[in-house]
Amino acid sequence: MSNPLIQAFFVGRAVAETLNQQLEYALTNLMSEVGKFDAEQRENLRQFTEQVLERARREEELSMQGRTSGYTSPYSSAPNKEQDLQAMIDELRAEVAELRAELQRYRINRSL
Repeated sequence: MSNPLIQAFFVGRAVAETLNQQLEYALTNLMSEVGKFDAEQRENLRQFTEQVLERARREEELSMQGRTSGYTSPYSSAPNKEQDLQAMIDELRAEVAELRAELQRYRINRSL
């Protein structure tokens, strides 16, 4: 003869152990899926980054090819690149000064 109280204890313990195993299995599967998802997303990000960098490199090459084939700098024939750079800076400064003067004239004329 078995005591119903003892039988209830063992049934409760079996239920708890079974639920614990199922929860452990579900949690393990969840963590596995999260790990897979994380790995996939990292791989996708890596591939995306590679694609962006490759596209940027191609665009840069195309841009440079277009510049070298269609445009020649007036300073490219000069022997000293520092002088070329300084001359370009001086020209840009002169253009900025002209634009400032023109803007000032426009503001004066508009206020009249």
